[in-house]
Amino acid sequence: MVRTKVFRASAVLVVLASLFALLGSSTVSAQGWAPRPLTASLKGSGATFPAPLYAAWIDAYKKVNPSVTISYQGVGSGQGQRDFIRYLTDFGGSDAALTASRVTAEAPDALHVPTVMGAVVPTYNLAGVTLRFSAETLAGIYLGAIKKWNDPRIAADNPGVRLPTTSITVVYRSDGSGTTSIWTDYLSKVSADWKAKVGSGNSVRWPVGVGAPGNAGVASTVRNTKGSIGYVELVFALANKLPVPAVKNASGNFVTPSLESTSAAAEGVVIPDSLVVSITNSPNPNAYPVAGFTYLLVRSSTYTDATKAQALTDYIYWSITEGTGAATRLGYAPLPTNVRVKAIGQLQKITVNGQRVFDGPAR
Repeated sequence: MVRTKVFRASAVLVVLASLFALLGSSTVSAQGWAPRPLTASLKGSGATFPAPLYAAWIDAYKKVNPSVTISYQGVGSGQGQRDFIRYLTDFGGSDAALTASRVTAEAPDALHVPTVMGAVVPTYNLAGVTLRFSAETLAGIYLGAIKKWNDPRIAADNPGVRLPTTSITVVYRSDGSGTTSIWTDYLSKVSADWKAKVGSGNSVRWPVGVGAPGNAGVASTVRNTKGSIGYVELVFALANKLPVPAVKNASGNFVTPSLESTSAAAEGVVIPDSLVVSITNSPNPNAYPVAGFTYLLVRSSTYTDATKAQALTDYIYWSITEGTGAATRLGYAPLPTNVRVKAIGQLQKITVNGQRVFDGPAR
């Protein structure tokens, strides 16, 4: 079935090859705290955007707490949300927050816990050509208004670059996707035409192009299709040796995606109590403009197994503190301190039968 294959093991192996020996470096140490020696089995599904990192965290945590078994299927944010709402999983992964109306109607005790930030990159397949893109050009390509690689608007972004006459093949996510939500949120902010004709969300009605499931599927399709362009999380472009071009930000600067430029997108952003916030098209002159938080969905009051809830909160806490070294190694930006403290506050809200299951220090 597609949903069990979206998260390609081969992509993960490429990017994890040198990770585990270095996992403990650059962590946020939670001194005086350690995971409780519990026995539990946890199941999650959702976003492919952070799936390589979650695989690394799960593997490393097994060595820290061997009696806790955790599985995570990268099936896309949309499916992850549905699985979580239907109580098919203990936690969900999503790059797109549940809407307030959906929380009220379908998941009234849902909490959003951000884990890392990542960059969504427009990557392409043109041999021997190094490009950069403005917001207007990216919107034009995905609207189908720019059909050839030698279009004057692409040329204007790339003075002096010899562009081929090749037709552009647009690649998009065919599944419900938080990566799509971040990408279309960005396009809706920078293009009035895009906002009016297409809009934003986990799934949209694409004007042109071909679909592929998951970040790995889009990366594979771009890699195997000459003249194509797609959007993927940074780690998937790097794993597939695809270009990671600079994108012109709101300050007029062409910025390449990196840990620093992704982190800059969140600087100065007011973080609400819900922790749900968009950081695309940041006004920060150093920010990469297509960036976002990715979230774990958990329940504040409807878990019935206290041991399982304790194991889940311990794992998430360990991930966003001790696991930050892994995030950096894989190309994800760790949470800013103020966001991490608020994320830990979300864990402290979780109860079973009215009793709080987690009391780790906020740091």
